[in-house]
Amino acid sequence: MIGRLMTTLALAAVLVGCAAAPASSTPASPMTSASAGAIEPSAASSPMASPSASVVADAPPAWRALDAPGPAAREDHTWTADPSGSVAYLFGGRDGATVHGDLWAYHLDEDRWEELTPSGGPAARFGHEAVWADGIGLVVFAGQAGPTFFNDLWALDPESMTWRSLPSSGAVPVSRYGSCAAIGPDGRLWISHGFTSDGTRFADTRAYDFGSGTWTDATPDGGLPVSRCLHGCWWTDDGALALFGGQTTGVTALMDRWMLRDGAWTEVEGDRPTARNLYARVRLDEATLIVGGQAVDGGFHADAWLLRDDEPDAEPFPIAGDGPQARAGAEMVLDSGEGRILLFGGRDGDGAFADTWELSGVLAGAP
Repeated sequence: MIGRLMTTLALAAVLVGCAAAPASSTPASPMTSASAGAIEPSAASSPMASPSASVVADAPPAWRALDAPGPAAREDHTWTADPSGSVAYLFGGRDGATVHGDLWAYHLDEDRWEELTPSGGPAARFGHEAVWADGIGLVVFAGQAGPTFFNDLWALDPESMTWRSLPSSGAVPVSRYGSCAAIGPDGRLWISHGFTSDGTRFADTRAYDFGSGTWTDATPDGGLPVSRCLHGCWWTDDGALALFGGQTTGVTALMDRWMLRDGAWTEVEGDRPTARNLYARVRLDEATLIVGGQAVDGGFHADAWLLRDDEPDAEPFPIAGDGPQARAGAEMVLDSGEGRILLFGGRDGDGAFADTWELSGVLAGAP
């Protein structure tokens, strides 16, 4: 399989257990009311296509630490690139009992962080999800702050730098932390699984329509992946919702891989990465790259794996030289214009990180 990795390949959340996190000594900032009107259907267009490039891998890609001072140390935040490929937005996260509600822009062409001061916005939180929705902007869902769990939806308009609360009706998800989210081929926001305050883990799957502001319960009947949190999910290029790893009751890290297609979940049988939760991941064309995460024994991974859409076997992804030390709760974004992947933050057993790393030599046709 490693040999295949060296051929050309078309390419284009995450650390404590799923128990309620320690209550913060700092209360979450209050919600600020924004416009509650539904988004016009015309704004809820199809999801942004992921940037495309090819892995050439004449030599293994290599990590490099960037000198880019910015957000305070944290884990369990989100980092989301806009479709222009110029800015990646970081929101929230935590460092121990400190829960963040700040918003930062990373200017990809300058390798520079900038703290933003938008109007309104969601309460401070961690373990939330964020996606970029075409015509809408940065969308944030759910999360936790101390004993409080959320199921709210917020959208940031990058032009006006204003947050607004999105309406939610229908089969609204129970408040949760450690879920997963991705924009589907139908333009809806899909979420699956998670954990909430009474110790309950979920196995449900729901979809949000931006045009109507309505949630639909899309959970199949029977054959569900075990209830979990601290996993990741993404849409494959051929229209399946993929899910990997996480944590469930009594098991601190999972290694199972599933596909939701045509209204049914199917487990993918094949070689898999070592069990982990809270791994960083980035979506590529026809594949997802995962890095790090927390292991079954509570230790931390530093390895990388490639999960191809059309292959049941996961492949170790070789990276040269020294890179970020083993960690969980980090986030990654793809900078296709420069042919690289960026990683920020996370934590190990000694605490949270505030470092920014570049994984170069990944994509073909880049400068």
